[in-house]
Amino acid sequence: MLIIVACQFFAPKVGVASPLILLVIGLAIGFLPQVGAIEVEPHLILEVVLPPLLFSAAVRMPTMDFRREMHAVAMLAIPLVFLSAFAVGFVINWLVPAISLPWGVALGAVLSPTDAVAVSIAKRSGVSHRIITVLEGEGLFNDATSLVLLSAAMNAGLAADEHALNPGLLIGKVALALGIAAAIGWVVGEVGVRLRALIKEPSADTVFSFTMPFIASIPAEHLGGSGLVAAVVAGLVVSRRRAAVISATNRRFSQQNWQTMTLVLESGIFLTMGLQAFGIVEETAAFSGGLAFAAFLAVTLGALIMVIRAVFIAFMFTWLDHRHKRRQRRYEAEAARIERFEKRMHKASEVDADMLEARDLSPEHWEEALNLYRRRLKRRARRNAMRGSDLDYFENEPLGPREGSVIVWAGMRGAITLAAAQTISMHAPMRALLLTIALLIAAGALVIQGLTLPGLIRLVKPKMATGDISEEERAKLLKVMGSALVDTALAQAIHEVDGKTLLSAGVSRTLSRLGHALTDEATGEQVRTAHAADRVLTDIFQDAAAQATVSASEVDDDDHGTVDMSEEEVERSFTRDQIRELALEAIHAQRDALLQARDEGIFSSAALEGALARLDNEEILLVSSHGVDH
Repeated sequence: MLIIVACQFFAPKVGVASPLILLVIGLAIGFLPQVGAIEVEPHLILEVVLPPLLFSAAVRMPTMDFRREMHAVAMLAIPLVFLSAFAVGFVINWLVPAISLPWGVALGAVLSPTDAVAVSIAKRSGVSHRIITVLEGEGLFNDATSLVLLSAAMNAGLAADEHALNPGLLIGKVALALGIAAAIGWVVGEVGVRLRALIKEPSADTVFSFTMPFIASIPAEHLGGSGLVAAVVAGLVVSRRRAAVISATNRRFSQQNWQTMTLVLESGIFLTMGLQAFGIVEETAAFSGGLAFAAFLAVTLGALIMVIRAVFIAFMFTWLDHRHKRRQRRYEAEAARIERFEKRMHKASEVDADMLEARDLSPEHWEEALNLYRRRLKRRARRNAMRGSDLDYFENEPLGPREGSVIVWAGMRGAITLAAAQTISMHAPMRALLLTIALLIAAGALVIQGLTLPGLIRLVKPKMATGDISEEERAKLLKVMGSALVDTALAQAIHEVDGKTLLSAGVSRTLSRLGHALTDEATGEQVRTAHAADRVLTDIFQDAAAQATVSASEVDDDDHGTVDMSEEEVERSFTRDQIRELALEAIHAQRDALLQARDEGIFSSAALEGALARLDNEEILLVSSHGVDH
């Protein structure tokens, strides 16, 4: 624990990612003469450590961006894994005939998972959010694909049947495993968030959240699915639903505790990886050729994997660009159809009574039919608007050769590779050699690619992230939040009494202090984004408050009047608890409006996360101040 804390403290000062320092420290300790060979049961990492880590990463990922990058993630997580594994299998079988093709493919499956260290380095370097989403999505799912392929390859190797590696059968097994896992993960996620909505104590809610990845992964494994995919899917469901269901206090509390758990688990993996190196290397040295031959194979296979990755990503970007142009044409064609349909609806609304009588239709039936078509038109327009938002997202953050080079070089292997390698059967030919190759490739990739990735980013200059919110997005955010406030009971209260007086009596804290609230739970990229957008979002919340006040206070002078009341009279009419309830309802209305906008893809994830975090801060302040005089 002290080593982890020390690495977290010194890593920013030396400019090196903390996992790399932990790996070096583990290697140094493991090779000390006083320390014997250390072996950690790989199932502890695969079944105990990885499910909560992947679940936590999935919860943190914006589901809107993940949906947009689903095609890229799926291509990197499935076909690239198969291609890399079979290429490694053929090459090592050619170089070392004693290692049959199934065991070679098993090694290829071990070398397929990418490591999350690259994501943290890329975030710290400030690359665009789209690059981060692709890398995170790949890391979430290619682990599961690799482990399913590893299991199938080992079964074929133990049966000495190379025909068991039929790609069609393997793809079928992977599809079945993913399908079972996705179904179980979805059920666990949906049921889990509903149960957490009933738990009022933040500590109990956090403890329950710790169990969710295992509630998803263990049944999935027993039913033949992928436990890791089940944990990921459950995390994605929680990411999508938690803001609407789980209280702000519980979310804040669980986020802070999950950050602590994630830090300990991730750091422990890299430290353990270094500690185990001595035992693996010592066993390999007994083979003919020893470490020199293992290093040659590691360099050859590592280079092969990177070349395949570069070529695959180049073709993938070409396909994505073609798909983007096709979606643009579909969007424009659909927009034209919607426009024509709107014109027809406008004409239909002007049908006179004589035409209805000629068609034997009553005005009520005609209006009912028009309402039905209006609803259909609204759904089509909403779907097309979402498609347009996606196209804007792709246009604003393109993936070109510069971004592709970062994604290629960020595909480093790491601790999961070593953990998966140790699950290779003891009956595998030259098992120690296979483990050493995996160790050298994982450690070499982490050190070489991890240290050079920031320099590559500075050299190729990919699209970088920005915390600024455009004026257009700012105006949309203001409109959505202001409109959400207008229909609340708070607006009705402002309507009944003098709005300025009511606001000054206590409600103004909800509407203007939101932008000043600090997002204490944000770290890393979120902190930079929050700080960059803080001033803009503060203005938005204050402008939304002003818009709600003006809209609710504009009354027809001939029919209504606004009662001019002093603050003392307001406090007699509205107790502190009533004002607090009005404020909480306003916060909930704004949050619902933002979540609906998220589903429609109207805003960037950075703007939404910043706005939702500030709503959470104000809700926590209001709830925590309940019963306290101030």
